[in-house]
This record gives sequence, C-alpha cells and structure tokens, in this order.
Amino acid sequence: MIELFKIGFLTITLSDVIDVLIVSFIVYKLYTLLRGTIAAQIFIGLMIILTISFVAQSINLKAVSWLLQLVTGVWVIAFIILFQPEIRRLLVILAKNPVFRVFTKSEAPLEADILVDAAFELSQQQHGALMVIIRSTGIRGYTETGEILNAKLSRELLTSIFFPSSPLHDGAVIINNNVIEAARATLPLSTATKVDGESLGMRHRAGLGISEQADVISVIVSEETGSITVAEDGKLSKGLSKDALRRKIESAFRTPVLKGWSQIIDYLKKQQ
Repeated sequence: MIELFKIGFLTITLSDVIDVLIVSFIVYKLYTLLRGTIAAQIFIGLMIILTISFVAQSINLKAVSWLLQLVTGVWVIAFIILFQPEIRRLLVILAKNPVFRVFTKSEAPLEADILVDAAFELSQQQHGALMVIIRSTGIRGYTETGEILNAKLSRELLTSIFFPSSPLHDGAVIINNNVIEAARATLPLSTATKVDGESLGMRHRAGLGISEQADVISVIVSEETGSITVAEDGKLSKGLSKDALRRKIESAFRTPVLKGWSQIIDYLKKQQ
C-alpha cells in the first residue's frame, strides 16, 4: 500500500486514511440521525469511552485498558438495546436509498384511481380516514393489530370501512397490491406534534409515524376539514387536489432510476 507519511514510529498509508474517512462518515451520519434526542447523549458517551480505550491501549495503560474492556466488551449489545428505534430508522433510510432500491421491485397500484376516488368521496363527506399503502416491504406486525380482511380493493369497501358508524372506522386500513389486508390497524405515532406551526392530530401522527418506520405511503383524510394529506418518507404533503394525489401515488410506486452521483448526494442531504 502507498505510504503517505510517518508520525514518529507510525506509518500512515492511503488505506489508513480511507479507513478513517469511512469510519468518520459513519459516525457523523449516526450522530445526525440521533441529534436532538436523548440517544445522542448516550452515543457521545460511548464514543468517548471507545476513544479513551483506544488511547489507553496505544500507550499501554494496562489497568485502564482492562477496566474499559469491561465496558466495551458488551457495548455492541448495549448499543442495539439502547438504540433499537434509531437503528431501525437507519435501516429503513438505507432501504429507501435509490442505490439499493434499484435492486428491489415495487408493485405499482394498478387501481390508483380507486384510492383517489375513495379519498375524495370521504373528503366531501368529511369522514376521517387513514389508508396505508405498502410499497416494497410488508408491515405484518402492524397489520396483525387490526382486523384481517384480505379483500379486493374497491371504492365502496373503503368508504364503508370509514363510515363513522362502522366498527372498523377507527385506525388504519393497510393496502398491499390492490388487496385490503386489514382495517382498524394500530400504527406507531410520530414524535412530531407540529408541522409548519400546525398541530397534528392522532390520525396525521400515525400516518406520519408509519412512513418514518416503513417503506409505505399514507393517505390521510381530515375529519375536521376534509383536506387530504400524504405522508411519505417522514414528510407531509398537505391540501392535495385530485390530480396531485393521483400523481403522488403513481410516482411513489415507480422504481427510482439512478441518475449519477448528484442524485445520491442530494438524497443524503435530505436525510440530514
């Protein structure tokens, strides 16, 4: 390997520089994902312990190294336990990255018009609704919290489910490949309570929360105003027209095509 320079008895090669840069990038991305949470403080503490342990081993402080090894020996297990929600979020973000989604196939919803028509009929009647549409991976754990239907997707069925007198109108409908898998499903709530200064109701927080944790899009109909919102990749698009909603659903199910390094850089910036 190409030798770059020496610091005392240490020889620095090109592979060492690349190794440090990769680790630094991973640590930085982890910190940006955890920033603003209690987990970020724990993450910084772990990094300090690992740094001290590395220095102690480098200068041969045996007692200090032995003491720190008691902590670092189980740090991987502790990291997984403490950061389980953040690790899941990171894996979801990686799965949604255009580089990796090139190798996965998303089934386009052939009946997108049914979803749009149902959403606007519910909107006109101001019947609240939450429809979760699965893209590339299932959400079986959340599907099983509701009433399993496995029924063919139809406008009549959707509007019937969300009719206020229906026993299934509370919770979410989960749709996969033109099949209504379940109704009255319970979803995780987003930690966000406000977006652009507006408070979010439970239905919007649930639609946003599932889009943060899984590869889905959520169509939300407000019971108070009748407005239609789409949650995708942890972001809300509010006040959609009929054409805008149709385009949103159709574009969400197109397999992304990699268009050069600029697209990758733009995607990574959006995740910060």
